[in-house]
Amino acid sequence: MIRAKLPPLERPEDFPGQTRVTWRREPHRIVLAAILGALWPPLILTLPLWPPKNWIPGLEVDWRLVVLFIGLMAVPGGLWLLDKERRWSGRPATRLGVIWRFMFYGGLLAAGLGALFAVVQSLLQWLHASNVGEAVGGSETSLLIYGVGGLSVAVLVGVSYALWAGLCAAFIAFRPQPEVRDRLGLMGEREPD
Repeated sequence: MIRAKLPPLERPEDFPGQTRVTWRREPHRIVLAAILGALWPPLILTLPLWPPKNWIPGLEVDWRLVVLFIGLMAVPGGLWLLDKERRWSGRPATRLGVIWRFMFYGGLLAAGLGALFAVVQSLLQWLHASNVGEAVGGSETSLLIYGVGGLSVAVLVGVSYALWAGLCAAFIAFRPQPEVRDRLGLMGEREPD
């Protein structure tokens, strides 16, 4: 059996995802990236297998529908912020940079929404309690369940969702940037992303 030897990766430019990219000119590609990025496969595949009992928005709505609604708002918002950042600083300039930004800000959004949910649940315990001891115990339980236990799950789901959205954005909304030759020697060195 003959095994091909892979060359060693010695420079950061040798790693995958380091080619420079630019927005695609077709606007339907950006819309397609936003829609496909919001349709996270674990959510879409589990909805027909275990249909939600309550589709109507309210306190008893399925958490998958809430996450899907947040994704339908967050992915186009992330693409808009990415466009704003690229116009301001020219970054991210690579597919890896696009994916990294989606993962970072998706994790931050998930952590923020998870913490907000834990605080709201804690405050609701104060409103529904009949005395101070019951209110303190209920808010402690809510913070332990939703703040400590639920926050790590929320961040895990948020980063996974954002990874999917970042991959969709990087490969559908962006194309490789054509290389420009430095004919006059005036362009200088490129900064890595």
